[in-house]
Formats: sequence, structure tokens, C-alpha cells
Amino acid sequence: MSSDEILVGYDGSPDAATALRWALDEAGRSARPVRLAYVFEWLTVAGWIGPGVAPGVWPDETARRQVEELVAKAAGDAAATHPDITVHGEVLDGPPALVLEERSARAALLVLGSRGHGGFAGLLAGSTAVAVSAHAHCPVVVVRGGAVEGGRAGHVAVGVDGSEYSLKALGFAFEQAAFRKVPLHVVRAWQPPNAPWQPEPDPKVALAAEGAELDESLERWRTDFPDVELTVEVAVAAPAPLLVDASRNAQLVVVGSRGHGGLKGMLLGSVSQQLIQHAHCPVAVVRER
Repeated sequence: MSSDEILVGYDGSPDAATALRWALDEAGRSARPVRLAYVFEWLTVAGWIGPGVAPGVWPDETARRQVEELVAKAAGDAAATHPDITVHGEVLDGPPALVLEERSARAALLVLGSRGHGGFAGLLAGSTAVAVSAHAHCPVVVVRGGAVEGGRAGHVAVGVDGSEYSLKALGFAFEQAAFRKVPLHVVRAWQPPNAPWQPEPDPKVALAAEGAELDESLERWRTDFPDVELTVEVAVAAPAPLLVDASRNAQLVVVGSRGHGGLKGMLLGSVSQQLIQHAHCPVAVVRER
């Protein structure tokens, strides 16, 4: 497996097919190969959790062969419709989240549907998608069914709060905007402190300070990507609704896997999870690059 590959969690579900289409489009822009990975979870202490087999029943070779045929057909169809892209497929064994996290160390990008069936049962936020986004060794893109086609012509949006991961997300977002030749919309949310013993700051002064810090973060990337049209929004708002709104006309929204300040607690149950559930376009969660 090449470290330049786009890895797609694939189980034959409609959302997995949507994720594959997104990954193929991305491969066309970045000239990377694509690898489909079907993760087959077999017997556990609680019993069988594999595709279409009742708990407690050990699967036979027919089930495995059917999965291999499914993946081979999907990879073959993708290669036929995208002849300039190298497409591979493989079937792996183990817990889906753990296997995909391990494989992500050798991928440039990991793409998932927001929910699946079979090996990816319960993939909606709160399960595999959130777990993988939290621990993957490369950026993870979660593609929600119905949240792709309408946003293709839009901008790239990114949430930045000055934390380490949000700055990694900012670099990824600049690269995506440059590849796609679309504007980049940078969002920073600020909320007044809610502790009763803290004096409430003047919102105008606070927003000016937030904007100045954001400009400093943007300076390097403006130099590296001078052709990217840039807009900046600093607002008094909760970060998740602000980013969901920014995703409405976007083709991709990017966040770090965790943050502080305006994006505090971005990991697990917070901003990134809310975006995975409610964004109007695919969501990229950047933890490592």
C-alpha cells in the first residue's frame, strides 16, 4: 500500500458508494491512486457481527467470497469509469475502526460514508466515523449521502481557533482550495466567557483581537497560496452552528480533530461530530498530516 493512496472504507452501502465517487473525484485532482477496503469483522466475545449473519453463527467461505467479489467489482467499475486512476480493492479482517486507523498510517487520505451496513454497521457519527476521525494518522473525509452534489460549485470552508490541530486543518484547507480552484472561507467563532466571576469583555475588542490572531495564522498560507481567494469571518457565535451554516454553499468543510477557545472540545460529541451529522457537504477532520 502506497503512502500516497486515498483509502476508502467500502461495504457496498449507498453511502459507501457516495464516498467512493468523492474519492475518485479527489484522485482526479491530486493524481493519487485509490484503494477500497472492506473490513470484515468476524467472531467476537459477543458473537458474530459480520454482514448478514446472525449472532453466534460462524460464517462460511461463501460469505467471504461474496465480499471479495463485491469489492473486486466496485474496484473494476471505478477503474473502468476513471481509466487515468489506479484503483485497488482488498478485504481485511478485524474491528473496522481499529483496522482503518492502522491502515490510515499508510494513506494520504481516508474517506468514509457517514453510515453503512455489514462490516460498517452503525457508521453514523458516534460510531466508526467518529472513532476513526479521532485517531486516524491522516485526514479523514466523511461524506454524507445527499451532501455531495449540491455543493460541488461552492467554496472550501475551514474552522480555525489557533489550536495545533486547527492550524493543520487550515493548511489542508488551503491545499484543497488550490487544487479545486475555488475560494477559501476561514471561520473563527468567539463566545464570551460564561463563568460568573469573569468580567464580560467588550465584544468589539474581543473580535478585533481574534481577527488579529487569525491574520497572523493566515500570513504563511497567503504567501504559499497567493492565488487562493480568501474571505474571513470572525463572529460572536457558537462554533458548530457557524460552521454548519458555512457548509451550506461549500463543497468541503474542514476542521481539526480537537480545538480550544472558540472550538473547544472539538473532538467526540462536539463540533466535529455535529458537522459529521449536520453539515451540508463532506467534512474533513484533520488530526495528522
